[in-house]
Amino acid sequence: MLNCLIVALGGACGAVGRYLIGLLPLAPDNGFPVKTFIINVSGAFLIGIIAALAGSHQVNPRLVTFIKVGICGGFTTFSSFALETDQLIASGKNAVAFFYVIASIICGVCAVFAAQKIIG
Repeated sequence: MLNCLIVALGGACGAVGRYLIGLLPLAPDNGFPVKTFIINVSGAFLIGIIAALAGSHQVNPRLVTFIKVGICGGFTTFSSFALETDQLIASGKNAVAFFYVIASIICGVCAVFAAQKIIG
């Protein structure tokens, strides 16, 4: 039960962080979902850091759960990524949608690798 509370608290922190970034006045003319992109790539970086720390140092497993499952789970958003990609395609912005998908995947994975290299 304590782990559920830890995840809930972390999820609330992550969701509030995502909401606050959503308030930033960033809206490129081409429709690229820059806020979701920033959220997902920075979340990938954070999960890479905590995974590397957990693997190479003595880190409290509850702290790992709080950050990985709670904060990162509440902060990052695959569902918004999928919806925004669909909306770009529906509005005829296929090239932007393609770039968004490719950039999100490549930058997200690179963010995890970079975080692990920094810690490792």
